[in-house]
Amino acid sequence: MNVVLGMASLLPPTPTATATVQQHYCYYYNLHNNQIAAICCFSPAHKKLLPITSKRKSRRGLIKCNAFFDDVATGLLELENAPYFQGLSETQRWWIVAFGGLVWIYFTARPGVLIGAIDAYLLAPLQLALDSYSGRRNLKRTDFLVGEKLGEGSFGVVYSGVLLPKNLNDSPADQKRPRRPPPRSALVPQSQSKDKVILKKVKVEIKGAREFGDFEEWFNYRLARAAPETCAEFLGSFVADKTNSQFTKGGKWLVWKFEGDLTLGDYMKDRNFPSNLESLMFGRILRGADSSKRNALIIKQVMRQIITSLKKIHDTGIVHRDIKPDNLVVTKRGRIKLIDFGAATDLRIGKNYVPNKTLLDPYYCPPELYVLPEETPSPPPEPIAALLSPILWQLNSPDLFDMYSAGIVLLQMAIPSLRSAAALRNFNLEIKSCGYDLKKWRDYTRLRPDFQILDSESGRGWDLATKLISERGYLRRGRLSAAAALRHPYFLLGGDQAAAVLSKLSLDRK
Repeated sequence: MNVVLGMASLLPPTPTATATVQQHYCYYYNLHNNQIAAICCFSPAHKKLLPITSKRKSRRGLIKCNAFFDDVATGLLELENAPYFQGLSETQRWWIVAFGGLVWIYFTARPGVLIGAIDAYLLAPLQLALDSYSGRRNLKRTDFLVGEKLGEGSFGVVYSGVLLPKNLNDSPADQKRPRRPPPRSALVPQSQSKDKVILKKVKVEIKGAREFGDFEEWFNYRLARAAPETCAEFLGSFVADKTNSQFTKGGKWLVWKFEGDLTLGDYMKDRNFPSNLESLMFGRILRGADSSKRNALIIKQVMRQIITSLKKIHDTGIVHRDIKPDNLVVTKRGRIKLIDFGAATDLRIGKNYVPNKTLLDPYYCPPELYVLPEETPSPPPEPIAALLSPILWQLNSPDLFDMYSAGIVLLQMAIPSLRSAAALRNFNLEIKSCGYDLKKWRDYTRLRPDFQILDSESGRGWDLATKLISERGYLRRGRLSAAAALRHPYFLLGGDQAAAVLSKLSLDRK
């Protein structure tokens, strides 16, 4: 339901009409796409809404009102006739309106100063209060059983685990009884189970790891409010209160709801990629297309989800800075979600941003290396940083840092010979020698890549790759943003979306 309040007239007001403005205010309510269900005028004298008429919306979207109140033809009222505009010249009115419009655009433009302020000073405290009341942030060591190791990074180790029922933790005898890690089979519940979790142990003994873990926790809470569909559901954190075979006293653990234990990198290691994702992406094996076209549709669907998630986090002022297949988890429902936000930075307030310092993977990072120019000063206090952030964002487009990494992921998915670490290392050496010009690299490379998938559909995939994997040009542009990438012809055809919809309809009929 769309509700539009206030109407303005293009006709100059008469003295009588101007005097009546303070007593009558005209509203119309658009309840349907092409029809005006009711047009009413509010009269303070009558203290009620007076119905006028019902009319169809004209081609220009304007409604003519011929109502008469107190023998005065009010017509459509002008915005500038409001009481607070009285006594101002026409030029002053226009300056006020223009200035107000510019202020509104500035505070609502990316990275969203107004929305960010609401989040920081209203939603974040409210979430903290609700989580404290519900006990969500009161997790403890005895709430979990830790299972097998799933992976390891520079600052943390990831495990599968199970959230224990509360009645087991309430018994003092159970708390004192030593627990042994259960067998793997006991930690892999049925797919319908809601008890399975993912735990990440922060390597607090390594310099910088504790700070890294604190940032990752902050960004997970932030995105849980701003863009929850882009990342796995974050359950909270706890600090181990004792040392045993599984825990070290003082060690920090982060906990997520289990949504999948395989990353895009895990699937890419399989020789059957991308066909091993077909049933997850589309609900079943596609029919009526050869394997090459099906593989192209799978890669397009994965890429669409990655860039859509990047657009959402960029709209909140967050740059991930570590986009790669190992940081993209594939859920059991075929959703691609971002993980590992320890290197992320919130450039709305300067969170986790230090000039001349960066955390990156050399295989996936862009040639500029830094999300902002090296000469960028340290961020001021958060309120001032938030006010200046739209200027910083417009001047430097820091979101393009992630887009280069996304382009490398696209290239790896579409070209099998680039999926190994050695091949990716050689690619980076070659693309650097070619000035980060992908077209020159194609003629120069000795890796013998297969461009069949990228060259399909008139080469739209290849064209997108060339506009993602490039150097920053004049005014630090020269690379597509996430929003611009989603408007690229590669995605506009929507073959992957059509396949997903048709598969779903086919399954529903069974």
